[in-house]
Amino acid sequence: MNTAPAVCVVVIPAHNEAATLPAALRSVRTAARHPALTGVGVLTVVTADDCGDDTAAVARALGAHVVEIPRRNVGAARAAGIARALDILRHHRDGVWIASTDADTVVPSHWLAHQLHHARGGWDCVVGTVRVAPHPSLTAAAAVRHDAGYFAGRPSAVGGWSHPHVHGANLGVAAASYHRVGGFPELRHGEDRALVAALERAGRRIVRTDQCPVLTSGRTTPRAPYGLGALLRSTAQDLSGSGHGRGDRP
Repeated sequence: MNTAPAVCVVVIPAHNEAATLPAALRSVRTAARHPALTGVGVLTVVTADDCGDDTAAVARALGAHVVEIPRRNVGAARAAGIARALDILRHHRDGVWIASTDADTVVPSHWLAHQLHHARGGWDCVVGTVRVAPHPSLTAAAAVRHDAGYFAGRPSAVGGWSHPHVHGANLGVAAASYHRVGGFPELRHGEDRALVAALERAGRRIVRTDQCPVLTSGRTTPRAPYGLGALLRSTAQDLSGSGHGRGDRP
């Protein structure tokens, strides 16, 4: 069983996200103030990856630590942010919980409390779900089509859903387990799935839960080449008859 976390790290990769980042950081700040986190420190790190806007300045102004890299690689960005955070917290060793989200995502007020509840119960990784926020570029028909695929297989009765999805926008992992499998690989997409797959191969305890979804942007102009935004764009194109296949599954 993992050591009960004494510190929680929140890492957010960002490429030209000055417009969306404030809402993300404010939601993390609210989550850090949950009563269940009394006595638990929270450190937020934003990795400004190849940014040509004010992402880094916005992050600093809102109290986040900032790492700047020129990679345009979300796996490298998540890994760099975590490396910086764990260096700052090196005296805590393995008593650290790593929470991952995105710069276009708003987390609920109990997000960190939810993850730490599972961490204290001995889970090595928490794999959460997302909900897509309305966006001017996302049609109602495309949103309905996405949700039909996303929630396929979810039990109709009240209870748990061990869902098949993996999102860097809603993911948590114990630092000891993260180190054991080598962390986020430097992939331009699919780094979140690769990490969870490595944890599965290593026999780590993983809980997949829909109990604490995050709200992520429904924009169809994605930063990541095969992420949720690309899937939404492909879905909209399919509905309009102009698509050439779907993007990566959510």
